[in-house]
Amino acid sequence: MPTAILIDGGFFLRRFRICYPHKDHNDPQVVAKTAFELAISHLEEKGGFRHDLYRIFFYDCPPLQKRAHLPVTRKSVDFSRTAQSAFRLALHDELRKLRKVALRLGHLMDYGEWKLKEGKLKQLLGGNLSFTTLTDEDFEYAAAQKGVDMRVGLDIASLSYKRQVDQIVLVAGDSDFVPAAKLARREGIDFVLDPLWHPVHPSLQEHVDGVRSTCPNPAHDKVSHS
Repeated sequence: MPTAILIDGGFFLRRFRICYPHKDHNDPQVVAKTAFELAISHLEEKGGFRHDLYRIFFYDCPPLQKRAHLPVTRKSVDFSRTAQSAFRLALHDELRKLRKVALRLGHLMDYGEWKLKEGKLKQLLGGNLSFTTLTDEDFEYAAAQKGVDMRVGLDIASLSYKRQVDQIVLVAGDSDFVPAAKLARREGIDFVLDPLWHPVHPSLQEHVDGVRSTCPNPAHDKVSHS
């Protein structure tokens, strides 16, 4: 029986810069190829045993196609014309070209809000940054994903109930997938989690058969360059 690889696209892209600092994270072809190679690396086990590949599932959302006003200058911004939008669409096109890859798309909510980027609030509270010096670059537009987690859960359930695979590898770090992982294990599926070296929440680690990251360990990279 083969192995299915399920990749949470949003999580993978957030970890990409950390785990692959020497790769061009702005090149959709490079990112798509890296996701594919990551999935294939999970087919190799110690001792020379190799799993067959059932399919690689990549879950993401199309980029925003709306207008909004920047939080500080109040200038209009068209998200459909941003570099991030162009990258995401090109990445999805590259993934569609790859053999054995199924692209599963949810959607972003039409409404969202501007939030301080990671680390900015800490700087404000620490006195290293003031409200009067904040710029548009200190904020990011947060729009909630819809349908992604549901598609992951449905695919895990379908693969398990239909006995299409005997192993599922989930590349993610979200404890929301615990119910799906428990279901797969009850059906006799070997369920492996790849958190891309990110710390795993105990509630998720408890309900998987193993935790294994095959990408470069960013901690080792820091040590080698220190």
